[in-house]
Amino acid sequence: MKQFLIILALVLGCLQAGQAQKPVLKFNRDGKFKIVQFTDVHYIHGNPKSDISVERINEVLDAEKPDLVLFTGDVIYGKPAEEGMRTILNLASSRKIPFGVTFGNHDDEQGLTRAQLFEIMQSIPYNLTDSVSGVVGASNFILPLKSSDGTKDAAVLYCLDSHSYSQIKGVGGYDYINFGQIQWYREQSAAYTRRNGGTPLPSLAFFHIALPEFNQAAADETAILVGTRKEKACAPQLNSGMFASMKEMGDILGVFVGHDHDDDYVVYWKGILLAYGRYTGGDTVYNNLANGARVIEMTEGEKTFKTWIRLKGGEVINTITCPADFTKKRD
Repeated sequence: MKQFLIILALVLGCLQAGQAQKPVLKFNRDGKFKIVQFTDVHYIHGNPKSDISVERINEVLDAEKPDLVLFTGDVIYGKPAEEGMRTILNLASSRKIPFGVTFGNHDDEQGLTRAQLFEIMQSIPYNLTDSVSGVVGASNFILPLKSSDGTKDAAVLYCLDSHSYSQIKGVGGYDYINFGQIQWYREQSAAYTRRNGGTPLPSLAFFHIALPEFNQAAADETAILVGTRKEKACAPQLNSGMFASMKEMGDILGVFVGHDHDDDYVVYWKGILLAYGRYTGGDTVYNNLANGARVIEMTEGEKTFKTWIRLKGGEVINTITCPADFTKKRD
């Protein structure tokens, strides 16, 4: 009997650990769901210049108490890669906050491949990072948000691997989101819409490298831009059609990226908010903005959301409601 109880306790412990690693995301009783986006942490384990990134992440998490944390690339920027990745992700995990990661162009330049880093993430409790089989990339996954009563899917978060550098001879710069990834998104989006009686579910997209449309939108004198733009978006030279697919599917309300450290703006473009996170790293790479994080709050049953930037010492800036703040009639 004693041996049976020991085995039962071990089984239950394993089940609880698995549940901790794959928690269900849902709107709270008030119909709200809060996401904190950290981007370009550029953490170097053992480097004092990285301390400010850890300090800021801790401060933001304590202040916002989010339902989910998403790291949109370039989490680490030096060796040892495993220790660096674990240090940063454990800041969320230790608080029992679910988290996900989309890879940036520097994460796999520190001695470990994307596949190896992915395996490390799988061992950290509250990790939701996944990688769908048969689709190019190591961080393509979907996070459905359940309704507050837990009975149905109420919103969807699409997380994509935006890769690193161009793989086409004669074309420099950064890679684009692959056609297979776009097809996967379209199929998944259509399935969610079908299960929702033909109405697209409110959705957001997260990845590292901005789409070419970021530059188009920022250059449009009629578009409303809120925040700081100190550099041109380092987007792919080639446009693979991800934005066009988002428009066709009709579900994406906002796109959230990083990569360009001196940008933290949002701009409303063709009915979709194109948004940068706030650079979260320390002094390990270039940056002319004080580090912080972007916060996004979704409301159940509504195709609207709020977003703001949180900085050191509790300072909150650039709070907007999308799309209301961009579609109000102006005199």
